[in-house]
This record gives sequence, structure tokens and C-alpha cells, in this order.
Amino acid sequence: MERTEIINRLPYGEPFNFVEGLDKVDANGAEGFYTFKPGSEVYRGHFKDRAVIPGVLLTECCAQIGLVCLGIFLSGESGERKIAFALSSSEMEFLLPVIPGERVRVKSEKEYFRFGKLKCKVRMWNEKDQLVCRGILAGMQVKNNNG
Repeated sequence: MERTEIINRLPYGEPFNFVEGLDKVDANGAEGFYTFKPGSEVYRGHFKDRAVIPGVLLTECCAQIGLVCLGIFLSGESGERKIAFALSSSEMEFLLPVIPGERVRVKSEKEYFRFGKLKCKVRMWNEKDQLVCRGILAGMQVKNNNG
């Protein structure tokens, strides 16, 4: 399955799509990137004197790139839009802040995919190649009503 096809099958729209591009997706994991747009209403007011991207959005970016894109690839239903992935658990550790305008890179490593459940290790780096956060995310296949 092509990377552009995976991105097109994502069930997210603006301003909640946190996948700008995919560098790699295979049976073992996914790698991609996203730039947190300056001035977005999504994080306006989070630390009003110096905006910082909320950890929940960093987690969401890791989940969309590292879990959902990988899950779409692993489901192998090329041309279908009936399967999506929903986050079922997360355990994240945050190490550095991300500010609006910053581009991040996410990499996931599959731990397992069976019975419609996917579990991955995820890591995110900033533009300086510094580790921003890491953790373990799990998700499950769900029917996508947009298909």
C-alpha cells in the first residue's frame, strides 16, 4: 500500500489531522512527520505567554503516525475505507516541550498486531533531533462510518 493512500484513508480532518507525511511504513513500524502550525486554535491559550503544544496533542500525533497509519497498512485493505483504528491505551513520558511552528518526527515499532489490536512503542524527536517523548500506545480496529 502506498504512503499517500494510507494518508488519504486517515479518518481525521483539520484541525485534528497530525500527519503531514510518511517516510516509511512496513510490517514492523511507521515513520512520519508533522509541523505544528503557528496560530492554531487547537493549542491557543496553553501557556498564554509562550504557547507549548499540549502533551495530549503530542500523544495524538504519535498515535496518528505511529499507530493508525501502521494499522491501516497492516489491515491490508487497499482501496477500502471501512477500517480505522481507535486508541485504547497510552503510556507516555514527556521529556521536552514542542512549540508552535516546530516540526516533529515520529517513529513506531510494532510490538504485536493480532485479533484487531495493535500495540506499538513510539518515539518523537524535534528539529534538533532531541527526543521529545516516548511511550507505548495500543489501539483497536473499528468500523469507519466515513467509508
